Parts: sequence; structure tokens; C-alpha cells
Amino acid sequence: MELLTEGLQTYLEQHCEPEPELLRYINRETHLKVPMPRMLSGHYQGRVLSFLSKIISPSRILEIGTYTGYATLCLAEGLREDGIIHTIDINEELEERVKPFFDSSRYSKQINYHIGDAMNVIPGLEEIFDIVFIDADKKNNSTYYDIVFEKVRKGGLIIVDNVLWSGKITSGAIDKDTENIRRFNEKVSKDHRTEKLILPVRDGVFIIRKL
Repeated sequence: MELLTEGLQTYLEQHCEPEPELLRYINRETHLKVPMPRMLSGHYQGRVLSFLSKIISPSRILEIGTYTGYATLCLAEGLREDGIIHTIDINEELEERVKPFFDSSRYSKQINYHIGDAMNVIPGLEEIFDIVFIDADKKNNSTYYDIVFEKVRKGGLIIVDNVLWSGKITSGAIDKDTENIRRFNEKVSKDHRTEKLILPVRDGVFIIRKL
């Protein structure tokens, strides 16, 4: 089930900033050659991530779940000149495809691409982050949230993707993935250390601001 109709999605894309050429290429290549292309953020959600990053003007970003690097490059658009984005993915098979995308971008020297288990990589990152984007295995959303929380500066953002799970969160679905996401959403909603809201963008994006 899609949260937005095809017509509304097209309208939104027509009335935001255009998709940059490199991102359009990554979008096309992902849909043609990579399994599960629906995991890609896409034009409209990518512009949302870019917009949020530009508002924050971060010096440090952490992304958990690189996939083919589309969201990585969107978030990088807001980086300060000396800023860095750390992006982590466990799928080493995608590295050979994704690295050239990063190398051909204007942000190539600002991207630190880590291959490995995020739970092992994150503790070794001696950084305080302005933005953390969580878009990996959904069953571990809560664990990632807990690991990164103290690494986010006051006023920084934690952004979590797929929190409406194609509408299944409110449809009464009781499968394991839906239940995990539902429990995570409830946990965040009760976290008094934050301000939060869910945007019904694509598959649902939780925007969490650390107080």
C-alpha cells in the first residue's frame, strides 16, 4: 500500500527542487541493476533530507544504511565546507557499485564510507553528530537509536526512515517487522529528551530533535 497516490507523488516532485543529474543516474541504475530498489529514497524524500541538512548546516552527519548512496549525497548537500558524513553499510557486495558514485560527486572528500556492522563501527567513531539518519534493518531501530543518542549534539536531529511501513502501522498488521516498528515509534513518542514528529513522506520519516 502506498501512502501517496501516484498523481500526488508526481505533483510533489514537480513542485520541489529538481533531482540533480548524479542522483537521477543513481536512481536509474539502482532500479535497473540492484535488488530491492524500493529501498532507495528517491527524488522527493531526497529533497526533504537535503532541505533538513541545509537548515542544520551540519559539520558531522552519520548515516546507518548506505544502500546505493542516494540519501548519503542528499544529506551531504548541507555539509559545511569542512564537514564530514560517515555512512555505514553491512553489504560489502554494493561497495564496488557505490564507491564510484561517491567518487564522482562534489562531496567525495567529505564522505567516509564504512563497510561493516553499524553496531561495531559506531562505538569507534569519536564524533558528535548534528544529524543521524537511520535507514537500515528495521528490527534494530531501537538499538541504533540508543547507541547514537549520546553522540548527537543538543539541538541535533535523529531521522528514522520507514516508520509507517507502507501504512501497515495503522492497518492492524501484526507481523514481526510491523510490531518492531510500532514498538520503536511508541518508545520515541514517550522519550521526553526529544521533540518529534512523523512526516508522511514516502514510507514515513520520523524527525527527532534532541533537547
